[in-house]
Amino acid sequence: MANLYQLWNKARKSQLMLPITALILMLIINAIITPGFFKISINNGVLYGFLIDILNRSSELIILAVGMTFVAASSRGTDISVGTIAAVSAALIVRLLGSSYDGYMMNPALAIFFGLLLGLACGAVNGFLVAGLNIQPMVATLIMYTAGRGIAQLISSTELATGVILYVRMESYKYIGGFIPGCIIPTPIFIAVAFVAITYLVTTKTAMSTYIQTVGINPKAGRLVGINSVMVIFFCYVFSGLCSGVTGLIASSRIYSCDANNIGLNMELDAILAVALGGNSLGGGKFNLAGSVIGAITIQALTTSLYAVGVSADQLPVYKAVVVVLIVVFQSPAFKKWMAQRKLKTANNSLGTVTAK
Repeated sequence: MANLYQLWNKARKSQLMLPITALILMLIINAIITPGFFKISINNGVLYGFLIDILNRSSELIILAVGMTFVAASSRGTDISVGTIAAVSAALIVRLLGSSYDGYMMNPALAIFFGLLLGLACGAVNGFLVAGLNIQPMVATLIMYTAGRGIAQLISSTELATGVILYVRMESYKYIGGFIPGCIIPTPIFIAVAFVAITYLVTTKTAMSTYIQTVGINPKAGRLVGINSVMVIFFCYVFSGLCSGVTGLIASSRIYSCDANNIGLNMELDAILAVALGGNSLGGGKFNLAGSVIGAITIQALTTSLYAVGVSADQLPVYKAVVVVLIVVFQSPAFKKWMAQRKLKTANNSLGTVTAK
């Protein structure tokens, strides 16, 4: 019994306790309001089911959340331009591929490379503003957030109109955001798993994780021990730009087109929420990639629940904003201090009761 109590205390103090509990709660709610929620079947040679759809649809958010985790941990701020950068990258990729039924205008690998490179460049601009010029992350990324949609629309322009929807006619482009022939699992799931695994290995097998957390906790102390805090923060924003580029690639492949006005729309809120729900502090410092991944899946499960009860897409941000506020309040120093005082008061009362007996 004592061992079980110790295990419970250890689990309760774990950073993953909040995201795992939230995910289980969302799955239970979905199971209640959606008949056959846990049912998985194979139709037309591919997996179908609500769980598969949640994992599939959360792939882009998982990738964005990984980049947002690094940004929040290092710069003690958030990148609100991730959705916009995804639209910019998607617009360039689709523009370079062309809309012919006979073949691609450019080699697909090369077009994807240039699209991801543009995402890196956008991230580098954010990194320069934050790390190089010491502009607040919210303000710096607001510049890209504002300008990015316009850039995506310019890329999507034709001689007749600006910001038109561009289409990719070749069937093979759909494999990235859909299914590879002969494979029953959606391709975005493979991409997200590979992306998270590579990122995890790079951060754990090198000193990058330590550098990011040190800079996030105390950049001055980091500089004293030889860590270039400017380059660390710059790298995190560049990496976030890459994450946005990959997200834009998957999103455009899902619909084999690019709508500069809608790709990545409001995804920055979901990414921030996933990081916070994962138990990571938005004020910088220690981070946990697993928490962000679980948080992203939970957010997608929440989205599924809201759609199931009739909430429209326009109303979704309102409900998600409420969740963000609650999480930020729970992570605030004032709330933690209040909880610590309450716990101490309870312990003192218990001790007084035992002494009286």
